[in-house]
Amino acid sequence: MPLPNTLEMLRTLVGEPSVSCIDPAIDQSNHSVVNHLANWLDDLGFDVEVVPVPNKPGKSNVIARRGSGTDGLVLSGHTDTVPFDEALWHSDPFEVNERDAKFYGLGTCDMKGFFPLALAAAARHADSKLKKPLTVIGTADEESTFAGARYLAARGEPKAAAAVIGEPTGMTPIRAHKGFTSASIAIQGSSGHSSNPALGDNALDAMYRVMGTLIAFRRELGERHSDPSFEVRVPTLNLGCLHAGDNPNRICGHAELKIDLRVLPGMDTAAVLDELDGRVREACAATPVTITALNQPVQPYETPADGRLVKTLETLSGKRARTVAFGTEAPFFQALGMETVVFGAGSIDQAHQPDEYLDAAQIKPMEDALTTLIAQYCC
Repeated sequence: MPLPNTLEMLRTLVGEPSVSCIDPAIDQSNHSVVNHLANWLDDLGFDVEVVPVPNKPGKSNVIARRGSGTDGLVLSGHTDTVPFDEALWHSDPFEVNERDAKFYGLGTCDMKGFFPLALAAAARHADSKLKKPLTVIGTADEESTFAGARYLAARGEPKAAAAVIGEPTGMTPIRAHKGFTSASIAIQGSSGHSSNPALGDNALDAMYRVMGTLIAFRRELGERHSDPSFEVRVPTLNLGCLHAGDNPNRICGHAELKIDLRVLPGMDTAAVLDELDGRVREACAATPVTITALNQPVQPYETPADGRLVKTLETLSGKRARTVAFGTEAPFFQALGMETVVFGAGSIDQAHQPDEYLDAAQIKPMEDALTTLIAQYCC
């Protein structure tokens, strides 16, 4: 069957709900999206494998390969979207609505929109003899657990010379980003009548010490580590939300603080979290504390500024490679030995927002850039 045109593919993918969320009541399967991609790639002559992700019912990766040999190019994106608040949208999130030369819909830029552009570029080489393999990948659960990319890394595949992660970067090559994790710090005190503090153990008193420790640790991290290539050149530690107690006239019996930690290339996300753990426990040694990672740490990512793929994408886009604070699946592909660059149409400013959109003006330039990359790496 002939491949649908780019807009038809975009409409089809956006029309298949595939929200991933740590809340099981909101989390959805990505199978419908994966099946569409698998069928289209099969029609293009790719060898297609749909791989269930272990311990994630309803979640799969799609891995499609055309051409034989080693090296070659990987084009990869995630098939899931974030949750959404339909009341804040001006059109149906699951329908592509075109207005003002923009295509609105959930996932249009982050990042279902990458797949029609990658497939359109691959279709331009349908009659080309590939000397090195082209691999197209769709992963599961990037917006929640990174389970799909983690499983690829655990399997040790794919192998290639280079990988493009098609996150929305406004077609600016991204060569580095911070690593990140989040954690919950829960303190268990004991309640009592507020008229006599001796009747209980106030969890907020202990949390006050913990917060002071975290703020001091944040300051120290900034003194120890700095990278001027980042807009925010130091590691960040955000005290995100605090829930504590139940009434003003009761001693606070329980307090929970959730934090977000982002570290620079050259740092180890898990090691920094371990150091934070030790300092928090020391700060409230007399009060029970539980520290729980809310997600598995994602390591920072950096590829050399003079790498072949970086330089090629700079030439194709006319934009100099830069760094960003948000995270992607790039570290997992880099760990497999590929030069990896994050590069895609759309803007991160539209991601995770009501009325998310993909700017129509970037569609053909992105298809052209990917077409040229395939020619350079595979033909």
